[in-house]
Amino acid sequence: MRSARRSRIRRPGWALALMVAAVMVALLAPGTARAVSAPSVSPYGGLSTAQRASLMAVARDTWKFYGADVDAATSLPMDNLTFAGGSATPTSYGRYTSPANIGVYLWAVVSARDLGLISEAQARARLSATLTEVSQLKRFDGFLYQWYDTTNGAVLTNPGQGDCTETTPAFDNCFFVSNVDNGWYASGLIVVRQAVPSLAGQVNRLMAPMNFGIFYDNRAETHCNVNPAITGNQPTGQMYGGYYAGLPPTAGDNWTHYYHNGALYSDPRISAYIGMGLRQMPGNVWWRSWRELPPPAPFADCQPTDPDFSWQGQWPMAGSWQTYTDPQSRQQFGVWEGHYTYPGSSLTFIPTYSGGMFEGLMPNEIVPETSWGTRSFGLADARTAQVQVKYATQQLGYPVWGMSPSSTADDSGDYSAYGAEGLKFPYYGVGANASHPNEGLSQDHGGAAETVVTPHASFLALDVAPQQAVANITALRAHFPGVYGADGFFDAVNPVTGAVGHRDLVLDQSMIMASLDNALRDRALQRDFAHDPVSWAARTYLSMETMSLGG
Repeated sequence: MRSARRSRIRRPGWALALMVAAVMVALLAPGTARAVSAPSVSPYGGLSTAQRASLMAVARDTWKFYGADVDAATSLPMDNLTFAGGSATPTSYGRYTSPANIGVYLWAVVSARDLGLISEAQARARLSATLTEVSQLKRFDGFLYQWYDTTNGAVLTNPGQGDCTETTPAFDNCFFVSNVDNGWYASGLIVVRQAVPSLAGQVNRLMAPMNFGIFYDNRAETHCNVNPAITGNQPTGQMYGGYYAGLPPTAGDNWTHYYHNGALYSDPRISAYIGMGLRQMPGNVWWRSWRELPPPAPFADCQPTDPDFSWQGQWPMAGSWQTYTDPQSRQQFGVWEGHYTYPGSSLTFIPTYSGGMFEGLMPNEIVPETSWGTRSFGLADARTAQVQVKYATQQLGYPVWGMSPSSTADDSGDYSAYGAEGLKFPYYGVGANASHPNEGLSQDHGGAAETVVTPHASFLALDVAPQQAVANITALRAHFPGVYGADGFFDAVNPVTGAVGHRDLVLDQSMIMASLDNALRDRALQRDFAHDPVSWAARTYLSMETMSLGG
């Protein structure tokens, strides 16, 4: 049932509405931003004085990017700047933005303040200007649409296709609100209200209408992986990839336009952390989402209805079904705690869908997974970095590592999926068995290329593999001098030809800024999140799960 792949797969109880509203008022009321003392976030260390100085120099250069990237007309960050041929100044501008771009830009400004690159007053002015503009954008229940024109703030159909003029709801980007993108947007708001308390009022007014419950499939569940009684054999209890304003998934055949973010070890989990933290999604979303695409659940009535995931990157895989009791509802859930194993080794890991670094490690920029999930996703983050290093250097023979979705390694302005998919390892597709096992490294096989390394991947690894990450950052510049410009690293390099994609994305540059803030300022952004009332869910659920990864 290969169509079940849509349950990734990509890039609440409504009866609780009154209680949710009460909780929202309590959590988001002005003046409550620092009401919760920060739970323990492990201290960050292990870098030498020279390494810290080198990373600080990268931060200074990277921050220069934002001087050109923020549209003066709206104070919104542009999606990208191109520096064709390695030009010292931009040769073209991506004058559009997204909820994720806005959220991570907020991270970057806070990081620049933390690192002393701008003053408190400068940071506050930048942040307030952007938040003021966002408050005037067209939104759906507080959530942002997919694309905006940075020159005038209008909703865009698609970049380059003009501003939206439709008034009747349709299944297009004029009415689409992305789950993951709005998760990153909300993460930026949460960081700001903790890092700059004087802006908490602005943030709270923006967050008050937002209800992540619209992204949660709250239809009846079974003990199987899906509910065959639901039209389309749906994996209920998971998050939808988004929501079309005016076209809810439960009306008519609207469900055919929706998909589920079924893979929990991917970037949409930021929305689960926040949605549960705001008590707008139940704990079901944590347990019903898949760490690995599972075998049929261990009940006789599930065999004919559960999807066949034997097409995935590794099949069969080691693991077992474990029963967890949700700390809120006390409901019990069967969870497939499996793992992949790097071929020919004992290295066990949790796969991302396409093998990309930011799918696995981006949430750890904000949520202290490495502190709170030492037996779950924090450990998985460390293993993801190890797999990337091992595969790129040993199997592909590259002098550098770090594959993640990024610009292409040219000046075309294109963007593509890259990841450590394990394409060098055997893959037999549907029906793989113990005699002919699939041995790839990602859940999907062949959906991403392995021909480009992106610098942001190295910076994401600073939290879980600091020495290897610093060494790789140094190696990138040594082997490919053209990958570094006046505004820091360009977005992509082909490690075989040395071709460079002379483009900077605000998403990727902001991941770099956040990583440097956490590395140089003792996990500052993680500590901001830990101070916020929403952090209780991440702390609770990360700490109670034990994945089958060993120590």
